Amino acid sequence: MPIGRQTPPIFVGLAAAILALPVVACALLGGCANPITKADQIAFESGYERLRLNGVGFEHVAYYKPGDGGRSLHVYIEHDGTPWITPTQPARDPTPTNPLMLKLMSLDPAPALYLGRPCYFATSGTPPCAAIWWTHRRFAPKVIQSMEAALHEFLAKHRGFESIELFGFSGGGVIAALMAPAFASTTRLVTVAAPLDLDEWTRVHQYTPLEGSLSPLRQPPLPPSIRQLHLVGSDDTAVDGKMIKPFVTKQPAAEFREIPGFDHYCCWDRVWTGSILAQR
Repeated sequence: MPIGRQTPPIFVGLAAAILALPVVACALLGGCANPITKADQIAFESGYERLRLNGVGFEHVAYYKPGDGGRSLHVYIEHDGTPWITPTQPARDPTPTNPLMLKLMSLDPAPALYLGRPCYFATSGTPPCAAIWWTHRRFAPKVIQSMEAALHEFLAKHRGFESIELFGFSGGGVIAALMAPAFASTTRLVTVAAPLDLDEWTRVHQYTPLEGSLSPLRQPPLPPSIRQLHLVGSDDTAVDGKMIKPFVTKQPAAEFREIPGFDHYCCWDRVWTGSILAQR
């Protein structure tokens, strides 16, 4: 399959559904907020502080809440959003219309940082942003290094955290897994529906391989000091256990769990505080 004809990774169904909605529906509902405004509204209602952090050549929008004053910082990383609007046309702005991790962070009593990805949340027009960074190179070394630099900047300005725990959904879980070994203070990695074996993910969905991106499966195992939990829904048609288990079997301290009845988006809020965050 030629590189220009890549099916929109993971969220083709979501993007198609959005494009299919008649414009009149927005009018009937009193107007439709764009993804950036929607994220800001969720953050405002949750009492988060909006930040801009410097990465490696990229700017990162982030949202922070001090939480219960604990010494462990929970870092939330969002999914790929809408990298493509058709199978051949990249989106001008990949910011997710459904920021699931921003919502789940509101359930977390711990100090938490929602760390935006390069070119997301009103930074897509900032050089060097171009569609390649949210399509084929969304997991490129430069992207991971920029995420790490942004987190380092935050930690330098917010001293007192003794450890970090990384939480990533879908493509955000891929980034979280790639970031985890860069911080000696990482104690935990939790991914939700993350295609940690990118080769299997592209093969199953017949996507063009993400040239220039890193696959967590191809990296060295994480240190045993990092506890890992990798989740997937039994009804998820975007990411299944076969895209996760090969990674888990390589790890010295990892658990795989399939949640009955859940799909890619539903219903992670039901287990977040009890089954997930309770295991600290």
